[in-house]
Amino acid sequence: MSVKVGFIGAGNMGGALIKGIMKGDTDKKYEIFACDINRKALDRLAAETGIKPCKDAVELVNVSDIVFISVKPRYAKAVLEEIRDTLGNKVLVSIAVGLPISWYKGILGNQARVVRTMPNTPALVGEGMTLVCFDNTLSSDEKESIMELLRYSGMAEELEESLMDEVTALTGSSPAYVFMFIEAMADAAVQSGIPRDQAYRLAAQAVLGSAKMVLETGKHPGELKDMVCSPAGTTIEAVAELEKAGFRSAVIRAMGECTKKAREIGKQ
Repeated sequence: MSVKVGFIGAGNMGGALIKGIMKGDTDKKYEIFACDINRKALDRLAAETGIKPCKDAVELVNVSDIVFISVKPRYAKAVLEEIRDTLGNKVLVSIAVGLPISWYKGILGNQARVVRTMPNTPALVGEGMTLVCFDNTLSSDEKESIMELLRYSGMAEELEESLMDEVTALTGSSPAYVFMFIEAMADAAVQSGIPRDQAYRLAAQAVLGSAKMVLETGKHPGELKDMVCSPAGTTIEAVAELEKAGFRSAVIRAMGECTKKAREIGKQ
């Protein structure tokens, strides 16, 4: 018998998770339902993936065992109030930034069973990084089901909730910094005469390969950097210029501001 999983919101992130599940769940362990205010987009997603659309959040909760709430933080309260009397003992999984488990329980009641997650947009291509924290109401089997659902779109790891705001800057928002880096490298390549489409492709592959080296070799990023920096070579000149411009300190400051904003959202 399949586990019924519902998504309230099927936009970029919700849609990415749905597509990951539908592609990876070859044993058909999960049956997926979704609702969204954009009915045309929902119908297109249903036609593409085979999920079952619902007319609204209440109908979705009624047919689901696990409910993902994948809406912007500013809409979360209204959605929770709509489903509060229907949710019962079902597991609620949130992907909204900045909202702690205690905030959900403040609306749904202390009996609510809540999972807080922080995914990122590379889930769209099956290379997401999702951080997860559970409250103390879920069984080990339920936790494993949640982790499995998230791993269909990439990697997933548990993290203490006290660090969830901090990790927003590290995984949730960081694709934007990487895209800017790729764009800047491609602009420089275009300036040197390399066609733009090719420049984007080369820059993106360089970033992809570098990230894979960190994950697969287990070596410190500084050690891998030193492997490229030959004495009196070209790379060390580029590194020196980046250091002169405050490259690393700029990244650290940017991540600090990102974390600050995530905390502000939670307080609001």
